[in-house]
Amino acid sequence: MTRTVIVASIALVCAGPARADEVTLVAPGGIRAAIELLIPEFERASGHTVKATFGSGGGTKAQVVRGEPFDVPIVQPPLEPVLVSGHVVAGTQTPLAAVAVAVAVRKGAPHPDISTADAVRRMLRAATAIAYPDASSGAAAGVSVERTLAQLGIADQMRSKTRRAQGGAGAMALLAKGDIDIGLTFLSEITDPGVEVVGELPAEISTPTSLVGYVSAHAASPAAARALLAFLSSPRAADVYRSSGMHPAVASTR
Repeated sequence: MTRTVIVASIALVCAGPARADEVTLVAPGGIRAAIELLIPEFERASGHTVKATFGSGGGTKAQVVRGEPFDVPIVQPPLEPVLVSGHVVAGTQTPLAAVAVAVAVRKGAPHPDISTADAVRRMLRAATAIAYPDASSGAAAGVSVERTLAQLGIADQMRSKTRRAQGGAGAMALLAKGDIDIGLTFLSEITDPGVEVVGELPAEISTPTSLVGYVSAHAASPAAARALLAFLSSPRAADVYRSSGMHPAVASTR
C-alpha cells in the first residue's frame, strides 16, 4: 500500500469536525504494541491527541465496569459485565483483533514441536522451567495458559516448575536470562531480542483472545472517540495488527 493511499485512507476514516480533542484510551497489554504504532498516524491525520493506558485484561475490564472515565475502552470477552455496567455505548461495539498464546525459547535454542496437543504436552513435561503472565493479576494470557494446562491434564505436574511473571514482558525477560527454558504469552508481547518465537499454540487447546472496542458512555468528545475507534478498526489498522502478531477482525489491505 502506498504512503499516499495510506494517508488518504486515514483522512477519510478520521474526517469530522475541525476541533481537536484529547481522547483517552484504556486497553490490555496484548494490543499495546499495535496501538502504540497506530496512535501517531491517527494524531497526524485527525488533529486529535490520544492518551493511552495499558494494563492486564482483567484489570482493564474492571476499570471500565467501575466507570472510570476513558473515552475508548478496549476489552476482552466475556463482554456482558461491560455492557451491563452501562459505562459503554452498546451500539458502538467494534471487534478489532484477536491474539493467540505463543511459545518462545531463548535465542538460538532448538525449537520444540508444538504442532499438536500431544506435542505441547510432551514439550511442557520435558521443560526444566516455564514462565507465563500471572493469571492472579488479571493477565489474560496467563488465564489462557492455565486453561490449556488444565485441558492437557498436566496442571498439577507443572506447578513446581512454573514461574508466574509480571506480564508477557516479564516472562520473556526470564527466558532471555536463561532462568527458564520455555516462555508462553500472547504472540504480540514476544518482542524481547533475546528470545525467539516457536509458534502459536494449537487452536484445539488454546483459543485466541478477542479484543473489542467501545465508545464510553462518559466520553468527553464522543465524535473524537468514534473517529479513533473507526481508525482502530480500519484496513490500515488491520495491517498493523497482523504485523504485530495479531489476527485482525477486518481484512487487511495487503
